[in-house]
Amino acid sequence: MVIYDSDTIFYIISHPPISSPMPSKSKILIIYTGGTIGMMMNPGTGALEPFPFKDIYTHLPMLHLVEAEVAFKEMLPLIDSSDTTPQFWIRLATLIYDVYHDYDGFVVLHGTDTMAYTASALCYLLENLSKPVILTGSQLPLGVLRTDGRENILSSIEIAACRKGGKPRVPEVCIYFENSLLRGNRAYKDNAEHFNAFHSANYPKLAKVGVHIRYNEPFIRPATHQPLILHTQMDENIAIIKLYPGITQQAMRAVFNTEGLRAAILETFGSGNAPSHPEFIQILEDAVKKGIAIVNVTQCKGGGTVVIGRYGTSVLLKKIGIISGHDITTEAAVAKLMYLLGEGLSNEEVKYYMGVSLRGEITV
Repeated sequence: MVIYDSDTIFYIISHPPISSPMPSKSKILIIYTGGTIGMMMNPGTGALEPFPFKDIYTHLPMLHLVEAEVAFKEMLPLIDSSDTTPQFWIRLATLIYDVYHDYDGFVVLHGTDTMAYTASALCYLLENLSKPVILTGSQLPLGVLRTDGRENILSSIEIAACRKGGKPRVPEVCIYFENSLLRGNRAYKDNAEHFNAFHSANYPKLAKVGVHIRYNEPFIRPATHQPLILHTQMDENIAIIKLYPGITQQAMRAVFNTEGLRAAILETFGSGNAPSHPEFIQILEDAVKKGIAIVNVTQCKGGGTVVIGRYGTSVLLKKIGIISGHDITTEAAVAKLMYLLGEGLSNEEVKYYMGVSLRGEITV
């Protein structure tokens, strides 16, 4: 059956009927937003074209082995993930919210470039989430012989459908890629060449996939019994300043003088260190006094946390009111700031909540 509306094309595809009694299957909705994974080779032209989801069982017959009822939805217009925006995140979150009670889990097919940003945004927009939302994609299109897309899709469905004691096994927003399930707001893309493109340096994997799927139970967020709350406001008036030796005062002031700027992420060195010369500190202090919330996030992708005051070069940052981002990723910091500002919070409230783990995004 195919249902058309203004925003989506909806394919509902069920397994063939089975005569013997079977326990009820999980119902999984796959949402295709665009990206490499949704491309297949047209044998006639040799060109990559969008994947025809209505023929999913023809191209992925292994889906018949998955103990789940699978439905598919295309979120139109399909986009390259480089074109992702906060408005896109809100549309996606709203789509999930609108059909939340109809499914046991969700798999979002998404381009890899901004997948970590989208995963982070969804975790804030969908408050009290108690079902799996698994984002996945691929480095090679489904139409390529060595594609990683097939395994990524199948394993994501299996994880989203997995239940223990009648409840979803992983009731949170995750990224699945190359045998690893990661918390969405802890993940980042660090490789454009290898199949294991995503890592989570500051938080353990939620599951490892091999012959068996081994879940890391102590690190999976428990399901909440509160009703799902959808948030639909995000404030885009933020900036990122990546520090480097020789960064000029003019460049710093240009960012902080941006009209309407409400917050900035300061990507610092090591455990939160920055230049200590008076002119640099004065620029930051002036920005803080103007009401701009500045969050200190480390540039170190391979693990680490911001500890303002550990070294002398960061003592002054603490004194002038720079907010510690702890071990948050830049991707999660972007989404969290947009979410908090979108909620209309004051600077003092933003400062407080940036130091609180709202969705498991930081270790405090």
